[in-house]
Order: sequence, then structure tokens, then C-alpha cells
Amino acid sequence: MPQNPGPASQAAVAFDLLDRPDFVRFGELKATGDLPSPKAAALAIIRLTTRENVSLAEIARATKSDPAFVGRLIKAANGLHPPGGRPVASVRDALALLGIPAVRSLALGFSLLADYGRGRCANFPYARFWSRSLAAAIAFQALCVKTRAASPEEAFSIGLLSRIGQLALATLFPDEYSRILGDGTGERDDSVATRLRKAFAITDVGMTTGMLLDWGLPRVFVEPVHYHGHPEAAPFPVGSRAATITLSLHLAQRIADLCVADDLERRGLLAELLLCGSRLSIDDAEMGRLCEAVSRQWQEWGVMLQVRTVPVPSLEELGQVPPPPAVMTGEPKQARTAVPMRILVVDDDKVLRVLQRSLLSAAGHEVFEAENGILGLEMAMEVHPQIMIIDWMMPEMDGLQLTRALRQSKAGRSIYILILTALEDDDHLVEAFEAGVDDFLGKPLRPRVLAARLRAGQRVVQLQEEVEKDREEIRRFASELAVTNRRLQAAALTDPLTRLPNRRYAMERLQQEWASSSRHGRPLCCMVIDVDRFKSINDTHGHDAGDQILRSLGEAARRAVRTEDVVCRTGGDEFLAICPDTTLDACMQAAERVRAAVAGIRIRAGEVEFGTTVSVGVAERREAMRDVEALIKCADLGAYEAKTRGRDRVACVQGAGGATPGVVAP
Repeated sequence: MPQNPGPASQAAVAFDLLDRPDFVRFGELKATGDLPSPKAAALAIIRLTTRENVSLAEIARATKSDPAFVGRLIKAANGLHPPGGRPVASVRDALALLGIPAVRSLALGFSLLADYGRGRCANFPYARFWSRSLAAAIAFQALCVKTRAASPEEAFSIGLLSRIGQLALATLFPDEYSRILGDGTGERDDSVATRLRKAFAITDVGMTTGMLLDWGLPRVFVEPVHYHGHPEAAPFPVGSRAATITLSLHLAQRIADLCVADDLERRGLLAELLLCGSRLSIDDAEMGRLCEAVSRQWQEWGVMLQVRTVPVPSLEELGQVPPPPAVMTGEPKQARTAVPMRILVVDDDKVLRVLQRSLLSAAGHEVFEAENGILGLEMAMEVHPQIMIIDWMMPEMDGLQLTRALRQSKAGRSIYILILTALEDDDHLVEAFEAGVDDFLGKPLRPRVLAARLRAGQRVVQLQEEVEKDREEIRRFASELAVTNRRLQAAALTDPLTRLPNRRYAMERLQQEWASSSRHGRPLCCMVIDVDRFKSINDTHGHDAGDQILRSLGEAARRAVRTEDVVCRTGGDEFLAICPDTTLDACMQAAERVRAAVAGIRIRAGEVEFGTTVSVGVAERREAMRDVEALIKCADLGAYEAKTRGRDRVACVQGAGGATPGVVAP
């Protein structure tokens, strides 16, 4: 995507129906002065780097006022230093190696990390956010070194700030954002985004894009940041630099997920990670080496920045099939658990909890414990178990009260609940099932019965997950289909040569303006623009030169009319300009501007330079005109009159349907 589209591409941008961040809303939020911002020392560095002709000595003096930043800057420079060379030890050497744009970005990122390590948003994981952002920064830098699609000097900061909009929402709206995060746990990203837009009129992605642009980060990075969450929806050509940066940032986020996940989650992330790598021609072995390097640097940076990190197993270790788990006492060999489950045991009897934990852990499950119903409810919202084993009789909140509370929340409705009870008469069991229990276990606890009940629960959980996976696939397919349909619709209304709207769009738009003119009594004009001696141009200079003439004419005409006017290509060498709310005199003046602009075009074909002219016919809607066809016919007669009078001129004639008397402008 071009950073500053010229007139030729403006129509294409206008037809791009992909979502854009709400910059108006961002401007309102920025005006509050509450957005995350760098501290004074970093701000001084950022302001210095935006000045022209600033010297490294001035930046070095400002940098030395923050000793912590000095150490981080030198480490960042050494991370790019070629192996075997003399390591960077001074601020000036680091500045020279990194370059001024990278220093500005690093000052911004490190300052925000230091000042916003905690906050008032209860459900926002500040420590995990920065730990994950640091891993994404290191991974994105490593990928940019490999792909060479972007400068690795700036890639670190871009990765670090690629989701800064989440921190901004946590800072601006701590209570509301915390509530959305708490209620939306386990929901799809686009579902949370819908709730954010409804609550704040902007999403975290829109906030990130607005903040990065406001801070002056290069647009070549900001646009990929905007689309990296869903790279399949990005409007970049396949194989382009922007597409490669977007995929690299998407993969960097998957590597960051791997770093901060627990062991069970990491195994589930492995397949998607390798698939993302294959899109960048990174095979499994190379991906393993890359992840190990990122993990090592992540832990080194974590010590310097005081960000929590943990050792990350190698992909080879994650890919290994775990050894068969031990079997519950007395359980037949074929009953071993194939897929580990997250199970929460809620029981006030410590001995019974220890027994259940021992049996479940031996079967390969991940087990959590709570000693009463209130703690069980809190832990269920935190760890999202797939199965819960709940004792019926407990103090403070019994098993049925806990079950009812769970069934009232979105996260709790999908949990498979086993109630542990000595009350097995019909009335009590009916009461339990009506409260939302899925199955029951009798006391005393029998390991083989527990294993059998769990297998039944596991089948239900797996079926639910498969149904949700199918729904997710359908939603994803529908989303992709909608994007494709929008792109096809835009293509169907666009002329491929000039990137102007085509005849189909022109007729639909003219019908709309005609209806608006009828309702409100406003004037409506149009121009028919015809290239003079176009066949001679093709015959003399070739069709490539003719195509260049048409593209240049479209650009010139679009610049010559008003923003609200629409220039369309309706035929081989014919264009139509729709001018709503325009009188005949004003349209004649606009047509003269178009004629003069085209007359100034010079095209080179080999050693020959040549130009062209146009004949423009103008028509204004009159009461006697029956429809848009009459208006176009009147303008067409004007173009014909201009040609008969010597070409390269503007004309309006008395035509069918009551056009005005003839006026010719040389």
C-alpha cells in the first residue's frame, strides 16, 4: 500500500472497503491528556531526534541523563553487532550503529515499560502484557533480520509497542475495560473488539494505530501493525514488503504466546506456530533455532528490564509425545486418558482433595484445588477448567449454590460438573440435575467409577470443543467470504486501467444524484470528456502510449474538479464527470479547467514527446428532461459540437429534452 497515494490511486483507496481505525475518536481521547506518554528524559530524547541537523553529541548528552536507558541502548546495539567484532561500549557508538529513528523508538518503548508496569485496571495483566510484548519485540527483530523486509534497528520497538492500544484502554478506562476483560474471558478477539467499539467507540487496534502514527513511527510499520492480528484481511499484494512485515509481526506474536504460555498451552500453540513459519518459508528446524534464540534473549532482556520471564522448552521437546501416564488404581489398561484435561477439585475435606489430586494427576490431568465454594468460584473464573468435581456439602457455599453461580456466567456454562455426594436418593439427584449438575459421584470415592465418569465427561467436553471449533471455522470462512465479496464489489465498480470508477458505477451514481436533485431541487450537471484523435495516437505511438494518455487524463481531470465531483471512465476514450450541486456556469468553468489541465500533459514514447487535447460537452438538468439518459445525451451533443468547432474546447448546446442555448468556450 503506498504511503501517500497520488491521484491515480485515490480512487482505489476510496473503493477500499476494509475497516480503518476511528482517528476522530482517537483525537478526542488524545485531547484528554490521559494517554500513556513517555517520561521527561525519554521525551527530551524524542524531541531532539525530531529536529533537523541534530548531532549525535546532543543526543548522547540527553541519553546520559538516564543511566538505565544507556545500558539498554548499548545492549540493543550489541544485539545487532556482527559476531566476532568489537562490542559496543559507548553511547556514541551505540547511537551511530542504531541510527536516530531507532533510538527515538527505543526511548519511547522503554519509557512506557518503566512507567506503566502496573495500573488501576484490575483484570488487565500488566506484568504478562510487558513480558509478552518484550518477547514479541525480540522475535520481530529476529524475523526482520531474516526476511530483510524491514530495518531490524526499529523492529524491536515496533514489536514492543504493537499492542500498546490495550495498555491505553486500561489507562483511560480502567473500570470499564476491566469489566469487559472479565466478562469476555475465553471469547474470540473479534467479539471483544465489538464490545470495545460499543463501549469506547474505538478498539485496541485502532488505539495502537493512532498512537503509533501520533508518535511519528514510520507508516511502513504502522500499517502492518494495524493488520497483523488478521493478516489474511490485509490489503497488501502477496509477496510485497508490507505483506512480509505483516506476516512477520503475526509470527512474532505467536512466538510471544509460546514464551508466556504454560506447558499445556504450549503444545496447543505448536501447530499454528509452525504453520505461520511456513508462510515465511521457515521450516520446522529453523523455527526451533529461532525460538531458542528468542527465548534466550528474552530472559536476558527480562533481567535488565525487570520483566518476568520463564525458561521455554525447545520445540523438539514440545513436539515429543509424552510417555503414557500412570493409571488410576484398579483402572483397566485401555481406560487411560488420551487427552489431558484441566480439572478443578472443590472440597472442604483435605484428605479427599489429596486423594483426588493423586488419582487425577496420575492419569495425566492438570489438577487445581479449592477448599470451599467461594474459592472454587474464583478459581474457576481464573483457570477455566474443563471439568469440575464439587463436593455437595461445604460451608459458606455448598456444591449446588456453586453450580448455580457457575451456570449464570458465560465461562461457567460450558464446564462439565460432577457433584460428589452421599445423598443418592431420587429427590436429591433431581435437585442436583435441576441446579445444572451434569453427573454425580457417590461417596465413598471409588477410583474406577471416578475414571469412568471422567471418560464420559471428557467425551462431552471434546464434542463441545469440536462444535465450537466448527463454529469458529464457519465464522472465519464467512468473514473471509465477506472480505472477498467486498473486494469483488469494489473491483466490479472500478476501471482497471485508470483506477477510476467505471461506467456501471457512473450510471448508478448519476441515478442517485438525479433522485437527490429531484427531492431537494438542487442543480445537477455533468460533462462528457472525449479524447481528440485518440485512434491516431494509438496508431502512431502504440497502445502503451494510448494507455498512458488515458491514465494521465484521468489524474488531470480528477485534480481539476472538486472533491465531491466524480470522474468516471465510461468507454474506450470517453470519460464522464458528475457534478452535483453545480450550476451550468460553474460546470463550464470546471470543464475549462479540465481542458486546460489535459492540454498541459506531455507523454514520452521513445524519443518522441507528445500531448493530447479533449473536447468537453457540458449539460445541466432541466425540468423537461425525463431521465439521466437525456442529461448524458445533451452533454454528448456538446462534446460533438466542440469537435466540429475545431476540438480542444468546451461546448454546451440546445439538445433533446430542453438543454440551454449553445455556448462555446475556446
